Amino acid sequence: MATIIPLEQPRKHRPNAALEVLTSLVAEDVFAVNQLIVQRMESRVDVIPRLAGHIIASGGKRLRPLLTLACAALCGYRGQRHRKLAASVEFIHTATLLHDDVVDDSALRRGNPSANALFGNEASVLVGDFLFSRAFELMVEDGSIDVLRVLSHASAVISEGEVLQLMTTGDSATSEQAYLEVVRAKTAELFAAACRIGAIVTSRPASEEEALRTFGLNLGIAFQIIDDVLDYSAEQERLGKTVGDDFREGKVTLPVILAIHRGTEAERAFWKRALNEGDRRDNDFAHAQDLVNRHHALRDATLRARHYGAIARDALGMFPDSPIKQALLDIVDFTIEREF
Repeated sequence: MATIIPLEQPRKHRPNAALEVLTSLVAEDVFAVNQLIVQRMESRVDVIPRLAGHIIASGGKRLRPLLTLACAALCGYRGQRHRKLAASVEFIHTATLLHDDVVDDSALRRGNPSANALFGNEASVLVGDFLFSRAFELMVEDGSIDVLRVLSHASAVISEGEVLQLMTTGDSATSEQAYLEVVRAKTAELFAAACRIGAIVTSRPASEEEALRTFGLNLGIAFQIIDDVLDYSAEQERLGKTVGDDFREGKVTLPVILAIHRGTEAERAFWKRALNEGDRRDNDFAHAQDLVNRHHALRDATLRARHYGAIARDALGMFPDSPIKQALLDIVDFTIEREF
């Protein structure tokens, strides 16, 4: 088990301020990327822009493309290549969301009906494929083999992560190590690639490219751990998705793993029935919430997230102080303190 390295104490204000500040620092680029996304969603097949537009407009934080823009600014980039690449990152992310919702049979996405609930599973999968294709078109237009290598590798690893998650779903014996392998592949790899691109387009030294990869990877791990905590602790209205989805889908996340390891034989039998056997009853989610709280699993999972957040913060140490660097450091706090 890794040593837990806590971050500074959470700030009790400004839950969205860090995201707003970072966005404001690259506002012109954000506007250009949003325009580019709208343009590249166009198709002569009417359902494609309607379905893609539905999920892209559904209130997401756009954190991954924002990280591409911000990391390029951190490296002193002055061109426009990063805009197409940020759009490519967002298309990859959106495609995975469409596929995820089909696999998970999700009815809500950020508080709105999911695309598959409105348009059907078949259309959602195919539009996800369309967005992957658009992402690769943008990479090819950029013309950098290094960019293509990083983003294509990330896309492959994400798919591996989805399959790994399927293999651990419904298995209450899943270890924390296996869970982290899923998180690194399914979520953190795209964060790492999104940040790494900032150094690539600026032709920065390998040490800076690796520092941004490390920043993004550990930020992504922290982000996913908090997502998994929120599924047991947040209110549905704030979270923007159905609370308890992970439990109902049989996903074995870090709060569950900690509760299982710390529980009694009777409690482990409950998790086995609910997760392995899929025998979930009306009051089971409330009981699951009680168990993760009783064994301090949410608190300690958040401490794990702070550990990875500290690694992310340290990775930016080689860059000179600047408003963009401070905003990226504050994004680490936002990722861990957020309530949605």
